[in-house]
Amino acid sequence: MVVCTLAPLAKSETTPPAPASGALAPVLQASVDKQIIAGAVALVADNEKVLDLEAVGYSSLAAKTPMRTDDIFWLASMSKSITASALMMLVDEGKVNIEDPVEKYLPEFKGQQVAGKDNGPSHPPRHPITIKEILSHTSGMILANDKSLRRAYSLKENVAKYAAAPLRQEPGAKFKYNNCGIDTAGRIIEVVSGQTYADFMQSRLFDPLGMKDTTFWPTEQQAMRLARSARFNADKTGLEDVKLDKDASQVLIDRLRHGITVPAAMLSDFGLGKIPDYVNHFAEPAGGLFSTAGDVAKFCQMLLNGGVYQGKRYLTERAIRQMTCIQTGDVPVNPQEAYGLGWFVKIRADEGPSIGSFGHRGARRPVMWVDPKNRLVMVLLVERWDMPGEGQKILYGSFLKAAIEKFAKSHIPPP
Repeated sequence: MVVCTLAPLAKSETTPPAPASGALAPVLQASVDKQIIAGAVALVADNEKVLDLEAVGYSSLAAKTPMRTDDIFWLASMSKSITASALMMLVDEGKVNIEDPVEKYLPEFKGQQVAGKDNGPSHPPRHPITIKEILSHTSGMILANDKSLRRAYSLKENVAKYAAAPLRQEPGAKFKYNNCGIDTAGRIIEVVSGQTYADFMQSRLFDPLGMKDTTFWPTEQQAMRLARSARFNADKTGLEDVKLDKDASQVLIDRLRHGITVPAAMLSDFGLGKIPDYVNHFAEPAGGLFSTAGDVAKFCQMLLNGGVYQGKRYLTERAIRQMTCIQTGDVPVNPQEAYGLGWFVKIRADEGPSIGSFGHRGARRPVMWVDPKNRLVMVLLVERWDMPGEGQKILYGSFLKAAIEKFAKSHIPPP
């Protein structure tokens, strides 16, 4: 029996991180010094080449492990944009239409009802939920944190539960961020393509794009490069590594693993709840991906380049326009952004990305942004558990502003 131990990561644990020296060093290091983040990897690219790649701070505070540019991060909800892009490949092939009702592909959604107000009687929706609505968080579907849902480790089973639940409101009436909608999109990929969601992502996006470190289940070798999540310490005077398996015995870990290798770093950073994902080979479309800045940049460069990467077309320009234009109509999202299909879309002019640019953030604060006007891809990967709003404003604002100031004007030809 293989024992799952919490062995030290196979990287230098005593060497202090080298002083940040790249073009974005001042803003990145400032966020480390202010203990907004423990460390970060930042990448800026145009549609052809990487313009800047930097690492600052620590990937593990406890081990004093310097951050490296090839470290692996949990993308969390950045996965939504990648899932939406995969579904749009089927739209390009004429196999899916975003205006179609979900029930056309998943019959279990037929007959859905809208929950009545104040425990009143339910009623049929004005129209069945559409693919456009599940990708734009306007479907009205049940939310993933609803206490009535018991998570399974199969998209087919989970989505059947979503279909059986009443809608929270009329489709299209309200934006409500919703993992269940994106997971339903992943299930449509399975039904239409005849592949599992994970196999489709691997064969159609990750392998062809060369995203070699993008996965739902980091291996032991990959987990040695996992950037550990940081959180406030008990008295909120500084940061410390998240450790979610500290009370778990090795006997319990081994019993849950069923002989499947689950890297110790994954258990520490995500707890024992991560074990079933490995055991059942479960891939969550709404938030399950891990990746590096370099891999994320390849995906974003493909979009910036109109769907083409290194001479191979992945998406049509029409599909990219559909994804990255406003699909929420007059339904408000937030003061700075609307939502497309799997992407936030910038609607307010400020010192950051231009209006019409698009991107996504993740639960532990990583972000990717594509700015067609400035012809830039901007990726900032961090792992911060409990970052206050003001810290997020400083981190994102300073990085995006500096990236555009330092790189946009240098490679855009004059009018």
